[in-house]
Amino acid sequence: MAARILYCHCAYARVVPPETKDAVLDGLACAEAEFEAVPDLCEMAARKDPRLAELAAGEPLRIAACYPRAVKWLFASAGVNIEGKAAVILNMRTEPAERVLEGLLHDER
Repeated sequence: MAARILYCHCAYARVVPPETKDAVLDGLACAEAEFEAVPDLCEMAARKDPRLAELAAGEPLRIAACYPRAVKWLFASAGVNIEGKAAVILNMRTEPAERVLEGLLHDER
């Protein structure tokens, strides 16, 4: 089963370097990858947006956002547990865009 890709644009917190966000988004588009893009996972969690449960329902899930621990906490604060799921969280805050794209687009070996 192909992984579902979730891309967080980090529109409000702005903790991810803009050049990294843009490069990852461009890379996904150029690869013609199917992905879900959300404006901001932090904002969605603060509102307890039910869409988070929908996004987490499919497995496996690959998430381009920020710190994995923070992303897991965001989902949990909205009542969605992604701990036991096949979720891979790629940190656009600290990793280069190329490494994030590799993790999103290619199966782990």
